[in-house]
Amino acid sequence: MRSFDSDPSVVVTDARGQRTHRDSLAHSARLARAFTEVRPGVWTLVGNGLSNQSFIEGPEGIIAIDTGECVEEMASALAELRQKTSKPVVAVLYTHFHYVGGTRAILDEAGRTLPIYGHEGIPGNLARVTSEVGPAYSSGLTHQFGMRLPADGPDGLVNTGLGLFFRSPDHAPYTPGYLDPTITLRGGERLSIAGLTVEVTHAPSDADDSVTYWFPELEVSIQNLVWPTLFNVFAIRGEAYRDPQLLLRGIDHMIGLGAAHMLGAHGPPISGREEIRARTMRYRDSIQFLWDQTVRGMNRGLTADQMAHSVVLPAVYDQDYITSEFYGVAEHHVRQIAAGVRGWYDGDTAKLFPLEPSERAGRLVKGLGGAEAVRAQVTEARAANDLRWALELASWLSARTGAEPADRLLLANVLRDIASRTPAANIRNWCLTRARDLDGTADLSRLREHRLRPHQLAGMTPLEALHLLRVLLDPARAAGIDLHIGFLFGDGVRAGVHIRNGVSVATDGDGAASTLSIAYPDFVRVLTGTATLVGLLEAGEATIGGDAGAVRAALASYDVPGLRA
Repeated sequence: MRSFDSDPSVVVTDARGQRTHRDSLAHSARLARAFTEVRPGVWTLVGNGLSNQSFIEGPEGIIAIDTGECVEEMASALAELRQKTSKPVVAVLYTHFHYVGGTRAILDEAGRTLPIYGHEGIPGNLARVTSEVGPAYSSGLTHQFGMRLPADGPDGLVNTGLGLFFRSPDHAPYTPGYLDPTITLRGGERLSIAGLTVEVTHAPSDADDSVTYWFPELEVSIQNLVWPTLFNVFAIRGEAYRDPQLLLRGIDHMIGLGAAHMLGAHGPPISGREEIRARTMRYRDSIQFLWDQTVRGMNRGLTADQMAHSVVLPAVYDQDYITSEFYGVAEHHVRQIAAGVRGWYDGDTAKLFPLEPSERAGRLVKGLGGAEAVRAQVTEARAANDLRWALELASWLSARTGAEPADRLLLANVLRDIASRTPAANIRNWCLTRARDLDGTADLSRLREHRLRPHQLAGMTPLEALHLLRVLLDPARAAGIDLHIGFLFGDGVRAGVHIRNGVSVATDGDGAASTLSIAYPDFVRVLTGTATLVGLLEAGEATIGGDAGAVRAALASYDVPGLRA
């Protein structure tokens, strides 16, 4: 197992010109589009997007499991289903909150509402990733899944590890079609759906709202635990800690089911009780190995950096693609386990009070003889296939104050070296995306801004929208401000913000010293950049009660151009 190979002989060029690790290219064949009848009346579609869509036929109709990223993706899956059966879809099941964006396509086909089953945590998780942390989450998705990579050429997207792409280009314009569960689950339920018994088990995985569905009459399990790659304890895009201890419980339960057929949120289905048991057992053991050996290392006084190199999965796990590093990499999972168990500080004294990054980088470059000397060392390290050292040196050059365009280009080249030699899709996609940002091939500056979107705010209450502003307050501009502003949105709807002590606190508006009267749709226009508060005030479409200057100065503390103009 390895994060990337130093040997350049592993690099191949695909027919479309992509430079990539030969194992990464071979993995694409496992993710190719295929609509498979797993057993009579049970189908799963692989390769339609990042996730699978599955269908189970019951006496009363079809159950659809997971709906992809958009309406177009789910419509494509339904078109495949209609080649096999004309029976109506009568229910929708979500395995977790990641792949629920195409549900509207099912209801449009049915021409009526349908029961939608999903864990009670799904709406909250969706709100979380589209609100305060939305920009960081979107940037992470863009990098990890190569969403800004071209289709062809050396930097072209090969696959995403779990699928061929995050969203198929054939499905543009990617119409959102998520609908909340109408029947919420906690786990432990035994249901009758479409005339079939369905047992539900809460099984946290990469999301804490994941569930396993068991159809005992069909001996079929559908789950989000076993993937077509080593489980991703750490998501390079940034996510909450995925506790392997919880994951193991869900896998052990699934092994105990003794399924004849196992379908997943990702990857090809697996059939045969013994094959499912043996492969799933090895899969769960790979995760336990990483946790056990990381904790063992911690107890021996090793730092995260040391364990990232010393905890190596045994060769037995290379025997099966489901325990191979085609998505994330084991050394990153080790670091995440260490941080999840103990926190960010691992006992390394150098990390206790490090210098500010650009200052540290500048001192290191100076200590190694200056920029020209370090550039030469990067070139030597690349020639010797010492890419870890080349990456570190090039990162110092690029991060220091006074970095030159040549330094960013040098770092981009090292990242491309690593991208071509890793079998892990997350690493290839992240490295190439960052390289293209560094050398100017792609402009990703927008990903570093918190841009609010009309459809996002339209789904919020005014109080929720004002709560979102808390992460857009500039404490330097808000210094010395202590002002409670009430917002009057019409029809008796009111809310407020209290800017004080360098924070913004959403309120019900009661007792506010000043007020801003504005229609909520107009406020959305201000927040999303299609109108300015000054313009609305001048047009008489908004009014301020109280100290107008203080209100405008307070609202200008937010990183929202429409409030600052």
